[in-house]
Amino acid sequence: MDKNHSNLINRHNMVGGQAVIEGVMMKKDDRVALAVRKEDGTVEIKKSEFKSSRKKFKLLNKPIIRGIVAFIESLILSFKTLSSSTDMLDLEEDKKKTEGKKKSGSTVFIMIISVVLGLLLALVLFTIVPMYVTDFLVDTVKLDPNARGHFVIIALCEGVIKIVIFIAYLLAVSLMKDIRRTFEYHGAEHKAIACFESGHELTVKNARKCTRFHPRCGTSFMFVMLILSILVSAFIPLEAGIARTVVKILVLPLVMGIGYEYIMYAGKNENAITKILSAPGLWMQRITTREPSDDQIEIAICAIKSAVPELYPRFDASECAIPIEKNREHIGNIGKKFPKEEPLYQVPKTKLELFFKDADLVIDDAPMTVRSKSGEKKFTACARKYK
Repeated sequence: MDKNHSNLINRHNMVGGQAVIEGVMMKKDDRVALAVRKEDGTVEIKKSEFKSSRKKFKLLNKPIIRGIVAFIESLILSFKTLSSSTDMLDLEEDKKKTEGKKKSGSTVFIMIISVVLGLLLALVLFTIVPMYVTDFLVDTVKLDPNARGHFVIIALCEGVIKIVIFIAYLLAVSLMKDIRRTFEYHGAEHKAIACFESGHELTVKNARKCTRFHPRCGTSFMFVMLILSILVSAFIPLEAGIARTVVKILVLPLVMGIGYEYIMYAGKNENAITKILSAPGLWMQRITTREPSDDQIEIAICAIKSAVPELYPRFDASECAIPIEKNREHIGNIGKKFPKEEPLYQVPKTKLELFFKDADLVIDDAPMTVRSKSGEKKFTACARKYK
C-alpha cells in the first residue's frame, strides 16, 4: 500500500462511478477513467476529462441549481461512457466491419434519438400514466378531490402507482442476461467505492467484504425523486386537468435539485434520519445490484486506481488480466465453445453410494469418510483427481 494511501482524511463524495457493459467508469473531479474487461481477459483503460460547467459559472453551483446541472451533465457523461465502452469491447463480429472506420453522423443521430425517446418513455411512465390511472380510480370510487382526507388518499394513490411501475420496470429489465451482468458490475462499483471510502487497502479481498449498497447510487436518487414528486403532487389541484400535467413537468427540475442535495448530504452524513430516508432507495438496490465475481471487482478497482493516480502511482492494469477460460460469461464469449470443466474429484458409482444416499463425503487422502444419519464409516475407494 502506498504511504499516502491512509493519510487521506475524508474520501466521501470524492469518487463517483457507473457500471457499463463489461466494465466500470469512475470519476474524480475532471478525471474520468473507464476500465473494460475484453473477451480475451485483458483489461483496457481509457482516461479522459469531463469539465463541469459549474466550475466556469458560479451561478450554476448554487444549491438546487447545481443538482439540475449535475443531472444533465450525468446524462451526457453516461451517454459518452456507454458509447466508449462499446467501442473498447471491439467484439470479433463487429471488428471487421468497423475496423478503420469512424462512426457516421447518422449513427450518432440515432443514438441521440434513442436517449430522447428513453427520456420521453420515462416521462410517460412515471408522470402521465400514474396521473391518468389515478383520475380513473377517483372517478370509479367517486372520491371528492376537494375533501381534505380524500385529497391525501388520492396523492398517496398516485405515488404508490409510480413506485409500483418503477419496481416492475427494474424487475423486468433484470430478467435480461446482459442487464443482470451489468448489475453485477454495478455491485462491483459500489463495493470498490465503499472500500476506497473506508480508507482500507484497495484490494479484491477487502472490497469483497464491503457492502454493495450505497446511499449516493442513481437508484436511490430516482427513488428520492419519486418520493419528492409525491409530496409536490399533493399541492397541485386535481381539477387542473392538462395544466396539472404541464405543472408537474415544469417542477421536475426543482425535484431533481432537491433530490441531488439530499443524496449528497446522505453520502457525507450517516445518522438515524438519513438511514431511515435512504432505506427505500437501498432496498431498490437489491434489484439493480448483484453480488459480483472477483474479476468484476478487480475491474472496478482498476477504474478507481486509474481515476486517482496520485494515490496509486505504481498501478499496472496488465497485472489484472485473467485467462479466457475464466471469462466465459463475457458478452463477447457468448456462444463460443470451451472445453468442458471436469470435477476436481470423481468417485465411481458403487452400492456403497446408494446405501449412503444424501450423505457427506469427505476426501482427505485415503481412506475416505462417509457421514450419514446412520453413522460414520471409513472405506478405501478409487478416486480420480483432475488438475
